Amino acid sequence: MGHRLQRLVSEATRFLAVGGVATLVALVIFNLLVHGLPGQPGGPMHGWPLSSYVFANLVAMVVSYRGSRSWAFRHREPVGLAGGRVAFGVVNTLSLGVPLACLAVSRYGLDLDSGLADNIAANVVGLGLGTAARFWALRKFIFVRPAKAQARETAA
Repeated sequence: MGHRLQRLVSEATRFLAVGGVATLVALVIFNLLVHGLPGQPGGPMHGWPLSSYVFANLVAMVVSYRGSRSWAFRHREPVGLAGGRVAFGVVNTLSLGVPLACLAVSRYGLDLDSGLADNIAANVVGLGLGTAARFWALRKFIFVRPAKAQARETAA
């Protein structure tokens, strides 16, 4: 495997691991807010699944940034305001629209409101659709290669 492909696979693997931890954080918060603890009729935000999903994912975004910056893209330099935090927030907030749309269609279009339906719509279908675009955007616009590495590759 070539060095560039090996580096891409390594970054993608770390990106997915960080995303997995952030997703777990969001999943737990979302389900507690909307569906409550087992045996409860619903969580404190049962009637507001979209707001709950946004809140849960904003918390997870903090986890995701820290893991992306410290581990997944540690050898890349962040660009933009506040070490890439602003651009990271913009990319993640925009990509949040995909799972929110899936959740909205499931909840309000198909009238499905079970925990299983919510999680399949938002955390399987929606999250799956947004992950590849987010990986590309983070690599392309936020955690760019250091100038020295770019110059070496251009010269080679």
